[in-house]
Amino acid sequence: MVDGQPHRDRVGVDVGGTFTDFVFVSATGEVMVRKRPSTPHDPSESVLAGLQEAREEGILHPRFALVHGTTVATNALLERRGAKTALLTTAGFRDVLEIGRQHREHLYTFHPTKPLPLIPREQRYELSERVDWQGETLLPLDAGQADTLLDRLQQEGYASLGVCLLFSYLNPEHERTVGEKARQRGFSVSLSCEIAPEPREYERSATTAANAFVAPIMARYLGRLEARLQEAEGDSLRVMQSNGGALSAREAAERAIKTALSGPAGGIVAAAQIGTQAGYAHLLTFDMGGTSTDVALIQNGQCPIVTQGSLGGMPLRTPLLDIHTVGAGGGSLARVDAAGGLRVGPQSAGADPGPVAYGRGETLTVTDANLLLGRLPSDVRLGGRVPLDGTRVRSYFARFAAELGSTPEAAALGIVRVANAAMARALRHISTERGHDPTRFTLLSFGGAGGLHACGLADALGMTSILIPRFPGAFSALGLALADTRREFMQALPISPRPGGLSQQDWEALMPHFERLLAEAERVMADDGFAPDTWHAERSLDLRYVGQSFDLRVPLPAHANLNAALASFHALHLARYGHADAHEPVEAVAVRLVAVGSNPLPRLTVSMPSAPGEPIHHVALTTAEAQVSAPVFLRDSLAAGQTLQGPALILQTDATTYLAQRWHAAVDAEGNLRLHSIGKDLASHF
Repeated sequence: MVDGQPHRDRVGVDVGGTFTDFVFVSATGEVMVRKRPSTPHDPSESVLAGLQEAREEGILHPRFALVHGTTVATNALLERRGAKTALLTTAGFRDVLEIGRQHREHLYTFHPTKPLPLIPREQRYELSERVDWQGETLLPLDAGQADTLLDRLQQEGYASLGVCLLFSYLNPEHERTVGEKARQRGFSVSLSCEIAPEPREYERSATTAANAFVAPIMARYLGRLEARLQEAEGDSLRVMQSNGGALSAREAAERAIKTALSGPAGGIVAAAQIGTQAGYAHLLTFDMGGTSTDVALIQNGQCPIVTQGSLGGMPLRTPLLDIHTVGAGGGSLARVDAAGGLRVGPQSAGADPGPVAYGRGETLTVTDANLLLGRLPSDVRLGGRVPLDGTRVRSYFARFAAELGSTPEAAALGIVRVANAAMARALRHISTERGHDPTRFTLLSFGGAGGLHACGLADALGMTSILIPRFPGAFSALGLALADTRREFMQALPISPRPGGLSQQDWEALMPHFERLLAEAERVMADDGFAPDTWHAERSLDLRYVGQSFDLRVPLPAHANLNAALASFHALHLARYGHADAHEPVEAVAVRLVAVGSNPLPRLTVSMPSAPGEPIHHVALTTAEAQVSAPVFLRDSLAAGQTLQGPALILQTDATTYLAQRWHAAVDAEGNLRLHSIGKDLASHF
């Protein structure tokens, strides 16, 4: 069910830097996967072309529902290609974006530089008004001044306005007045009380400015795509948010900043569901694509949601899954630095020109290294489409190895080691550095290039268990198709001047806030087409110790009381920071409510042969120890219960899995590959 209505087919589309992935899920649960090269100049071209091909193949039928993971807003921010935008602030706060925080990303740089503000000073304007820290009006809005300023901005050709007034998250009256006046003049308007209604002036201003900057770009893209989908007889278009839930195209256009981690979030949704079904509740997810690698930690089937992240040096004050990204992917470029050292990434060959193996690239990449080492057979076609030129790769490696003073094979092994080191650091960042022992987790590997590096990363982290899903190269797209609709509502609270912390009286005063948010959620979900029995609400509180600057989101089950909430907070604080004090007073910062619209699907079905598959041929693999001969299997030929011994290669349209020495694999009843170090008992995992 999508938007409260049944659909024959559901489609997840994830636009990546190299490929656009499609997952088609029928009403009976049958799953089909397709890939197309991305079209960076206009992502909708690859989306529409893939849908057209699916219709021609007969795997997509009218009235399908599409959930889209998009990088349109992300790329517009990173490349600073947005609308002409003005930011309106309270008088005296024009330079908040410029001042920022004292945080230095590179602590020991002799000449540190800060990213330039997204909205330059000459495009930031002040309004005469003032609200205090309790939400009380100190100075009424000067409506005449606002009208004069808006008329001027209209004459100067501004397309979009961000409005961020002091303490508007407690009292949004002035912002809403300015917003109404601006919308009447035809501006695209982003109000901080709607985009980021939370404390922290710099982060709220930056998030509002970013949304205003990209919203017109997103609106044009989604409007164009939605119109073309209607021509293709699609029934609905929804967009994945950074928090792991989908929202309507209209809402995504207005609140584009919520889609900043749109694609990676889809993979986490699928990982949580597929991992739990397979019996793995504790996972480190590893999503390696062509341009970057995204990692996350899932504990008890859940990935934490944080309320602040960053993108291109800009803070984002919006709910998002706790995903860490590094610039290492199959397309990461290899080079020799001035000191003669080997460097890999973060620059990427992208889809065009792509790696040397694609026939157009001129700089070697991680993909080329895997090809030379035999982990990618030269007779495969990436994504089922892109042929690989092994002869061209070998000639380029001959020159590269001479520059390094090594052999081509040693240079290729070095490229893989450097890329693995960067990705292992990312996995340690979300596990070891946060008090989690990675050896107690299973590595869930996906992405087009993930299976080539999973065993190496698991060895580096001391992990002994890997899960590779049935469609790893299109796993994020599968997560999009599986995603529920999520709408978040929150109310920031004035900070109590009492030092004693949250009392029973304060607790009871919070309940009307939840009731108001629930009423708002009922209205919004009804507008989205969800009947009352097709969605549910999840409550939480942002709590912190009195005197702290940062807070933790604490889930509130139904009928939770004050003591239970405080106990949960202390437990979360202990898990996150390693200490807690039940005697310290605690204060509430905000109340939150998430409306989750369930989109139930039948159990996914994957056809598998009844007899074990045989190798289609053998290839020469270069490892750190020697060159060995390894069998090559087709993933579609593997039967449930079949076991494989490394070294071996497992090929499929959307990805390749390299089963390293001292690893073995077994196919489970759902078609997943379960990899374990030699010596582990496989029987206990079925």
